Amino acid sequence: MNLLASARIVERETELAALGEMYKAAVEGRGRVVVITGAVASGKTELLAQFTDQAVADGALLLDTTGASAERHWPLGLARRLFAGLPQPSAVRDEVTRLMDDVTEGTGEAELRRFPSLAEAVLAPAKDRVMVIAVDDVHLGDDLSLQLLLSLAHRVRSAHVLMVLTASSHLPEGRPALTGELLGQPHCRRLRLQMLSEDAVAGMAAQYTGGPVAEGLAADLYAATGGNPLLVRALLEDHAAHAGEGEAAAAALTRGESYIGAVTETLHRCGPEALALARGTAVLGDGATPALLSRLLELPTRGIEAGARGLAHNGLFRNGRFRDEAGARAVLDAVPEAELARLHHRAAVLLRNDGAAASDVARHLVRTTPQGDEWTVPVLREAAEYALLDGDSDIARDCLTLAQDYCTGEQERIAVQVRLADVLWRSNPSALGEHLSALVPEMTQERLTPDELTVCLGYLIWGGWLDQAATVLDVLERSATWSSAEQREALGVGRQWLVMISPGLRTAAPDGQPDVSAAFPEVSVTSEPLGGTAYIAHQHAASAVAAALSGNAPRQAVTLATRVLQRFRLGDGYVWPLAFALIALVYAGSSDLALTWCDRLLVECDERYGLTWQALLTAVRGEIALRQGDLVKAAGQAESALTLLPRQAWGTAVYFPLSTLVLAYTEMGRHDDAMELLNHTAPERHLDTLPGLHFRRARGRWYLATGRFHAALGDFLTCGDLMRRWNVDAPELVPWRIDAADAWLAISEPKKALALAEEQRALSPDRERGMVLRALGTAGTGRERLGALEEAVDILRNGGDRVQLAMALGELGRGYRAAGDVHRGRMFAHKAWHTAKLCGAEPLCQRLFPGDTAPDNRLEISGQGAGSPSSAEALTGAEARVAVLAAHGHTNREIAAKLYVTVSTVEQHLTRIYRKLQVQRRRDLPKTLSSSVGGLCADL
Repeated sequence: MNLLASARIVERETELAALGEMYKAAVEGRGRVVVITGAVASGKTELLAQFTDQAVADGALLLDTTGASAERHWPLGLARRLFAGLPQPSAVRDEVTRLMDDVTEGTGEAELRRFPSLAEAVLAPAKDRVMVIAVDDVHLGDDLSLQLLLSLAHRVRSAHVLMVLTASSHLPEGRPALTGELLGQPHCRRLRLQMLSEDAVAGMAAQYTGGPVAEGLAADLYAATGGNPLLVRALLEDHAAHAGEGEAAAAALTRGESYIGAVTETLHRCGPEALALARGTAVLGDGATPALLSRLLELPTRGIEAGARGLAHNGLFRNGRFRDEAGARAVLDAVPEAELARLHHRAAVLLRNDGAAASDVARHLVRTTPQGDEWTVPVLREAAEYALLDGDSDIARDCLTLAQDYCTGEQERIAVQVRLADVLWRSNPSALGEHLSALVPEMTQERLTPDELTVCLGYLIWGGWLDQAATVLDVLERSATWSSAEQREALGVGRQWLVMISPGLRTAAPDGQPDVSAAFPEVSVTSEPLGGTAYIAHQHAASAVAAALSGNAPRQAVTLATRVLQRFRLGDGYVWPLAFALIALVYAGSSDLALTWCDRLLVECDERYGLTWQALLTAVRGEIALRQGDLVKAAGQAESALTLLPRQAWGTAVYFPLSTLVLAYTEMGRHDDAMELLNHTAPERHLDTLPGLHFRRARGRWYLATGRFHAALGDFLTCGDLMRRWNVDAPELVPWRIDAADAWLAISEPKKALALAEEQRALSPDRERGMVLRALGTAGTGRERLGALEEAVDILRNGGDRVQLAMALGELGRGYRAAGDVHRGRMFAHKAWHTAKLCGAEPLCQRLFPGDTAPDNRLEISGQGAGSPSSAEALTGAEARVAVLAAHGHTNREIAAKLYVTVSTVEQHLTRIYRKLQVQRRRDLPKTLSSSVGGLCADL
């Protein structure tokens, strides 16, 4: 019999050869007994099946069966199934059946005295042909059957019989005597099966895939299974089921139904104690130790250690833990829910008694049901704080959610609810609605502290539940018991914050007229240092915004905003105020300072602090970039903000990143992308808020850019109506008059445009002056137009919106061309084009120089007169560089900065340049000088 020729399993050639030799001896009348031992699922059954298949094909008589733990108490149950393979009908079979019935009916020694006769009857057919007796999992057989097998083993030495028995290498208590007595016989041999090597695993993978194995797949298979053939085969089946899902799936292991089934089968075959050990280890995870498992499972430590060794031998464990996490999950998924909850609760109690970290205890508490232990809530709250420090908002949420159920005291429960609101807001604001609804009654019943009230009102306002926030404030303002100084101050802050976001909700004065002072009340900077409470942070941030928009106190706004940023750090309840302190700096015209602080906060606010914090600060960073005219940066930051946090999670604040992105896309010429954002659906009343005002303005600019001039004008005028009604008519918030002037110009109504620009200058001569002058110059005529535009360029060049600078430069170029100074007009048009290009304002570039190519930067050389090349060539290199920059309109200070020389040096060079080129003033230089003079090419 050639077993190796038909081998279909890997790395079992030695064992197959040994079985073949023993079969040959049995054929020759030298009976043999083989005991194949190995871990559960090591391939014993498969090896036995391959051998017996070939033996039957070779003409042997096969008697085979498998031990079953369920039949261990059925006397001769295994033997009856084994001998059912005897030929029938036959006298031998009838005799064996009769003798087994006699044994079953007997007692004590009378049973054993019948075994020799029974054994002789069983072996009778071996006189004519080779008999193979194969028993898989013999250790699971009943005692009488095992005694009978021993009796048979003693009698096969001179018969044509081969007995092949498989048994686990880790036998149940009392079972080692069976193999010990067998192996004491001279004609008996043990074959020990080891788990497959990594090379063998690679061979199995190649058989399954039908070709070369993806790099690393065999190593991953071995690492996950330890060479357990059953687990390897299961993983390969799962891998084959997902093979059509692309290269990534082909190169990675998939733990699917087959693998889960193999893990479960392996554990059940190992026995109930091994299954309990696996469950306990999966529950404890990395914290599993033999001592702790012993207490958890109420099993002796010695048995735990032996069980862990057995599971390691099976390929499921390594170093006392599951070799593969998916195996642990499969075990947990199979545990009945009630039993799993019991194990987790017991684990929590044991760990708490051992003084384990709160996070370790809470990991089990969140997977069980409340038991009423007094220590539970403090542990869960502490664990939630540690989870937040680690950036795991999900665990923190689970801990606090469960803590609510455990709470017995009212104040403790409310504190937990507020803290849970913090966690939800920082990680998933969309889930805040239902939770805040439960908190509103607690607010109105005066159960929150002033700080808690301020923070929760902020969450209501964020989510757009403005009426609920107003109702809470109304109830508490009428309350006679909410009366301490701190409580009344918190109410004032809450009202101030609500009205800042939604000025239309300001309170009514006794005469029924709107109390405009409640919208953005006057503020004063006190010498008293800022405190560390959330409501004070909100108060000062709102006051900074109010000062910035009042038109009279930009320095005060900067002072207040800077104090907020200096005194408060990122934390729950403080992100909103810090963000609005940055916005106050932007409104106050201090975008550079806002940029410095915003970048610092973004560095501090990594992913551990939750998506909402990052998204809000990123949105502010985009607004800062937009105010500075960096369209590409503004678009990128706004896109990132909306990626970090989906639109539905933003509430009313969504209009901040949306308006930034719409404006940036519009100025960049990405009109279709902007239109998609304008389709955002939200309650119409949310547009009548501070963020909504930004969105109306952005929509109007998109209408204007796409030729919908009247629609644009409507949005701008609506912004103006709202701002006047709110008594916040500040161009820093929305320059609606300037926008409307642009719309009137597009409609060919320059007089109306000029009237609005003049109105804005009269109302606030020092606010957004560069933008106002740009609008006046665009709508104006004659020398006044040029004067306004030149002043606008000077102001905008020293800081401000570079897109506005590009527009002013372009209009100045048009003005000079209209006045007949073509060269100067071209110079300013070039500068406008390059400024717009740097900003990313492609439509403006196209209006300045239609077509796809950049304008030529080089100025023409007039080959005539005093400015001829020969005159220019007399300039030194340093003089040539100064001349070119002066010809392009740079001031002496700008030239000095670009060339790293003093202003005095520039003035001396210009004196010599005028003399050599025979010109009287700077504006004559472009007519006679090329930018290539002296080898210099001055790119604007």
